[in-house]
Amino acid sequence: MKNVHKIEKKIEGESWTKCLDNAFKKVSKNVTIAGFRKGHVPKEVYIKEYGIQSLYNDAINEAMPNAYKEILEENKLTPVIEPEVNVTGISDGSVIFEFTIITKPEVKLSSYKNLGVKKEKAKVTKKEIEDEIEHLRSDLAEIVVKENGEVTDGDTVVIDFDGYVDGKPLDGGKGENYPLEIGSHTFIPGFEEGLIGHKSNEEVELNLKFPENYVEDLKNKDVTFKVKINEIKAKVLPEINEEFYKDLGLEVKSKEELEKEVEKTIREHKESHIEDEFIDNLLEAAAKNLEVEINEEIIDEEIHHMMEGYQRQLKSQGIDMEQYYKITGTTHEDLHKQLEPEATKRIKYRYIIEAIADNEKIDFTEKEVEKKAKEMAENYGIELEELIKAYGTLDVVKYDMRMHRALEILKESNEPKKDE
Repeated sequence: MKNVHKIEKKIEGESWTKCLDNAFKKVSKNVTIAGFRKGHVPKEVYIKEYGIQSLYNDAINEAMPNAYKEILEENKLTPVIEPEVNVTGISDGSVIFEFTIITKPEVKLSSYKNLGVKKEKAKVTKKEIEDEIEHLRSDLAEIVVKENGEVTDGDTVVIDFDGYVDGKPLDGGKGENYPLEIGSHTFIPGFEEGLIGHKSNEEVELNLKFPENYVEDLKNKDVTFKVKINEIKAKVLPEINEEFYKDLGLEVKSKEELEKEVEKTIREHKESHIEDEFIDNLLEAAAKNLEVEINEEIIDEEIHHMMEGYQRQLKSQGIDMEQYYKITGTTHEDLHKQLEPEATKRIKYRYIIEAIADNEKIDFTEKEVEKKAKEMAENYGIELEELIKAYGTLDVVKYDMRMHRALEILKESNEPKKDE
């Protein structure tokens, strides 16, 4: 492929000798040879004892960054992923690196205007408004203990439970004083429904089956849960009055005003969703006009970033990747393959936005970029220097500004005309 560059770089003479010297300084701190104090062994004595080859690995690590930087400058290359590096020759006089550098592939975007993508209009129904008000009431509901009542949908039951599969205790299938909202679908199908109609202090036996999409070693298996209902709690919804409006933090004085506020919130949420969907549909349509051959290595790098994000997300839920693979019955390779279509799509969409930015000659002055960076720093509650340090360079801010403006142009070029 045209964007794959294999380039050799030889480091020799004084430059290589300096790298060997620095490698020696590093390792000699912990070297002890008879007749010399630790860390004070002369280089000649060290080499006679261990050989100069023992310095090569550290010297390579010393030489490689500068060799790579020089290659990029000499060949005016901008890599898009980390290079592959091989040492093709090494001696006490020189080292030869072979860098495989992948730059951005050639991108051709024939059209991104008037793509014929429809944009929906946000509509809010009366039922949606009523449902949202009920949801708000539910959020502010008072929880009271039902002394003599039965379990009904929406109640919270406090239960002890034991699960058994094939007559043996289910691993992780035991709990005490566990609060469970009926209708939350927290447990497997049939569990919550099986408690409806029962009273406090009753013991219930539920004979159920794990669903098809459950973990590999349990799916479709019969399971028995022995459940004791310790307590039933019901929600008492608040009245729709001034106290309710106050608790919501809204400056309204009537149900009609509340409905208008709720309608506004729902409409804004829908408009935001429609806007995101419109952009995604535009990029999908523009992708049909995109010509690009994406290197496998670029896709792998994108998948790697996605997997790191996925790992962070799981970690926040107290799950590590090994647990995830065990629960889902998958492997690292399975997840890698699963993420490949999405990774490819993300790369294509990024190339489309970059192509629009280049075609529209979008640029920002140093002053504009710095102003934007200051705004970002203020929003994050940090100093500008901290932001620059985190980003590495203001070019990252400029890139984001160009991408944002390119997306605006993509939308403007495809917005329906007023008379449509």
